Amino acid sequence: MPEGGSRTQPGSDLVRGRVAAGGFAWPQAFEALSVAEGVEPLVGGDLELMATAAYMIGRVPECLSALRRACEAHVRARDLRRAARASFWMSYVLGNLRDAAQASGWLARAERLLDAEPVDCAEQGLVLGGRAFHQMMAGEFAQALALAQHAARIGRSSGDADVLGLALTQVGGALVRLGRPREAMVCFDEAMVAVVCDEISPVAAGTVYCSVIAMCTELADLARARQWTDALNAWCEKQPDLVVFSGQCLVHRAELLRLRGLWSEAIEEAERACVRLAGAIDAAVTGAARYLQAEVHRLSGDLSAAEMAYRQASQWGHDPCPGLALLRIAQGHPAAGRAAIRRALGEVTDRIQRARLLPAEVELALAADELVPAQRASQELLEIASQVGTPALQAMATHAHASVLLARGEPAPALVQLRTSTALWLDLDVPYEVARSRVLIALACRQLRDEDNAALELSAAVRTFLSLGAQPDRRRAEKLVGPRPASGLTVRELEVLRLVAAGGTNQAIAAVLGLSAKTVERHLSNVYTKLGVASRAAATAYAYQHDLV
Repeated sequence: MPEGGSRTQPGSDLVRGRVAAGGFAWPQAFEALSVAEGVEPLVGGDLELMATAAYMIGRVPECLSALRRACEAHVRARDLRRAARASFWMSYVLGNLRDAAQASGWLARAERLLDAEPVDCAEQGLVLGGRAFHQMMAGEFAQALALAQHAARIGRSSGDADVLGLALTQVGGALVRLGRPREAMVCFDEAMVAVVCDEISPVAAGTVYCSVIAMCTELADLARARQWTDALNAWCEKQPDLVVFSGQCLVHRAELLRLRGLWSEAIEEAERACVRLAGAIDAAVTGAARYLQAEVHRLSGDLSAAEMAYRQASQWGHDPCPGLALLRIAQGHPAAGRAAIRRALGEVTDRIQRARLLPAEVELALAADELVPAQRASQELLEIASQVGTPALQAMATHAHASVLLARGEPAPALVQLRTSTALWLDLDVPYEVARSRVLIALACRQLRDEDNAALELSAAVRTFLSLGAQPDRRRAEKLVGPRPASGLTVRELEVLRLVAAGGTNQAIAAVLGLSAKTVERHLSNVYTKLGVASRAAATAYAYQHDLV
């Protein structure tokens, strides 16, 4: 939203309001401009400034009222371009309130006000950007791209930084959905440079910040997400009374803290976001904060807290998958987990969104001994990672592929994939994922009868899990620590052997592990072959002789 009007009275409330707004003191700006308006009606530009101040401190009704009066004032002054700009921002705010009908109506009014204006004026670019947003929401990405590119050209030719910045984020978003993420990043970076250089007005700047960071996070471009989140944090700190955008900033910061392994800090930051977002126009972001908390609780082993947080995330409109599906496995309900992830994947066609779900599909399918769907999900994830090209997504894909290779009894090629994923996670400073990769490296080494390196990798993983507070992973890794006979048994085969030694029948073992009796029979046959025994009794004796139970 634009700066104030031209009227000046030294020492007046009007001047005080303008000065306060220039210093990002939004509450003081809104209060002073409100007092000034009580003395004499404000001109359109000052009403726009009041609207900006109201929006930034979360007083949305007052923002809409000021914008409506600004539009009327500009029409009376026959400044139809400024009237159209005020109408555009009305549409923007109403759209954020999910009031689609009124948002569309105000955008149509802005378009009508520009009927007699040049087709390349800046305000035409704003309207085109608004139309592009509506096309994006309708899934018409090619049409959205064309409109946003046209808007960006107008932004460049008119020199209007707001038009260009907003349009570039729309161009980038459309390119991502059209499978052209590398081109999208160029647009996002250009938009962000203008924001960081303070070339864009406050509401537009906050919009570009949050849109770009959200897209970088979705694309698993962690380096950019960190860089721009730091910049957003600095921007928010200059505005201590900021309400809108600040909650989103805290959520982004919390996610980065989680990835760095600072889990307690991440929980606290997410809680701060929920408090800050209460009653704000962007309160729906609370769902993302609750989901993040749920993930930390699940990985820490606090399953009841995770359950509650996933439910809260869902109440705020955030899909609790894939985390909830993985929680069901931890709770001993694998069928519910498989159903949840299948449902989620069945609803999503966008490849970037599917990439968020596919690692869990691989993990859940392998836990259920369903190799074919695991292979299918792994292959799809590899294809998406190749297309997107971000290191984190490549690390996820290679890790998932290695898991499938291990399940197929191919430890050597699995190790190649795991070395790649581990190196990528190390570069990205994501300790939890490094430790998970190291556990798989240990299992691959063990299948290759390299017990020394298996022990080293497991010890490193246990130390990391312990420092993070990842208790379930720590316990699983600790069970694998220690010498093992050179039997070459896989983890699943070892589980079957232990249950056989405990006296379980094939049907009982199948029920415990969630497998079919036929699958258990196949695993047991592999155990006999690798141990060189021919009966359940001999296998049981071998297990006790080598401390496998």
